[in-house]
Amino acid sequence: MTAKPAKRPVNGVLLLDKPEGLSSNTALQKTRRLYNAEKAGHTGVLDPLATGLLPVCFGEATKFAQYLLDADKAYTATLKLGEASSTGDAEGEIIATARADISLAEFQTACQALTGNIRQVPPMFSALKHEGKPLYEYARKGIVIERKPRDITIYAIDITEFDASKAVIDVRCSKGTYIRTLSEDIAKHIGTFAHLTALRRTETAGFTIRESHTLEALAELNETKRDALLLPCDVLVRHFPKIELNDRAVTMLKCGQRPQFTENISADQPIRVYDRSGTFIGLVEYQKEISRLKALRLMNTAKE
Repeated sequence: MTAKPAKRPVNGVLLLDKPEGLSSNTALQKTRRLYNAEKAGHTGVLDPLATGLLPVCFGEATKFAQYLLDADKAYTATLKLGEASSTGDAEGEIIATARADISLAEFQTACQALTGNIRQVPPMFSALKHEGKPLYEYARKGIVIERKPRDITIYAIDITEFDASKAVIDVRCSKGTYIRTLSEDIAKHIGTFAHLTALRRTETAGFTIRESHTLEALAELNETKRDALLLPCDVLVRHFPKIELNDRAVTMLKCGQRPQFTENISADQPIRVYDRSGTFIGLVEYQKEISRLKALRLMNTAKE
């Protein structure tokens, strides 16, 4: 019996194009096996029905994955008009029907009404937790849990295809937006039903689907070429301000100490720290009242 190769330390970010039919976790594990990586995680869940951009973090990058969860996103969604689904998408049963002879003008008006700052009730078929369990587990048993509306922002809804019973829209939105619910709410504004038949995430945190790679393409590459596709760990936090520190200050941070810092910088968000050679050290917070830096998450550069 041939022994499995030992897992290797891999650090970086891969932009994966998740296929339809796989959960985010299954796609993650398949990618991890291709890289034979010790540690991996993803940044935000896509439903099995959904495809598209899923950043996969390896090794040290997993320390910074949480900072991508708050990022704005973009999707392309295909809506079937005139039919309600038990799950809000094509995986459920059709539970109600209504008029499907909707005009483009009606649809445009509904999209405009739901653009901007709105409140949205998360769907029952979602991974949102209630008493430690995702809501979809309750939904599958026919149990409905009361959900509080959330404040979200729909930056834009662009209609790219339309006929009386089908619409394709490009949506730019804030974190926490459920496109299935948005589709149902658009239809409700018109006085009908809708459910998703396809959903594709096209952007997140400035990354685009054009930069992503499929599992099939990755499988055809050797280890060296696959590794060359990895982005550095700090791409996950590139939206934060950046400072450079001398060797003494970097050493202090690594030892749990708080080096002094007197330059003018905002104290209301994490700060990226680099050493004089340009190596990413990690994230710190600026304690303005004492003019010192406190480590938040640091790279384990001994492994680099």
